[in-house]
Amino acid sequence: MADAAAPVKGTCPEGAETEVDASRQVRDMFGQIAPRYDLLNHLLSFQLDRLWRARAAGHLSAILARPNALVLDLCCGTGDLALALAREGKARILGADFSHPMLVRARGKTASLTGKSSSHQIEAVRFFEADALRLPFANASFDLVTTAFGFRNLSNYEAGLREIQRILKPGGTLAILEFTEPPDTILGNAYRWYCRTLLPRIGGFISGNRSAYAYLPKSVSRFFSPQELASFMSSVGYNSVEFRTWTMATVALHTGIRG
Repeated sequence: MADAAAPVKGTCPEGAETEVDASRQVRDMFGQIAPRYDLLNHLLSFQLDRLWRARAAGHLSAILARPNALVLDLCCGTGDLALALAREGKARILGADFSHPMLVRARGKTASLTGKSSSHQIEAVRFFEADALRLPFANASFDLVTTAFGFRNLSNYEAGLREIQRILKPGGTLAILEFTEPPDTILGNAYRWYCRTLLPRIGGFISGNRSAYAYLPKSVSRFFSPQELASFMSSVGYNSVEFRTWTMATVALHTGIRG
């Protein structure tokens, strides 16, 4: 949990001394693990990552049902949330990430699903290579911006929230799906042990990059608690901020409205 007296400014991989260092390390890390990223997501979460994305999409269904809505999935990775959003409704979905190897897989996944899915929206999803802190989109462009398990990896959280605020239309919605530290209970402590002990070993063995999967629990432990993130979003200027936690409070979905 982040220290309320000294809030975390952004992610800080081991050895990173500046925001530029942190951003570069994160980009390189995700590029290296891209070939096994989906396999490990599903394996290490016991397939719950699919459920979390589908549930988030369902929560946003009122926006996604509008054919004229424009939606950006930020830090989209291999495209799983973008595709879940497309399946949920009729909105136009874009995905953006700064890791080229991740986007190669997102585009390949979308192409493989084209013609096989009952949703014609799948083939309309488009992906762009872009940094979340410097997006190539005009002011007030999007009705909804989502990010799943990517916001935590930004090198500057406030800058990220303000950049999202810039591209959201007035009244537009931000939705952040993120891991969070569970309560200090028997189940919560068992989950922590799994994340800090087994997960790096399994992830490292399959991906060949143990440091990347050691980074995951460390980044979660120093990230905001759900209450802290909600307060931070409000302080930046988002309205009607709320959150809900799932799966023993290990995952949280935050939403806020641009004023």
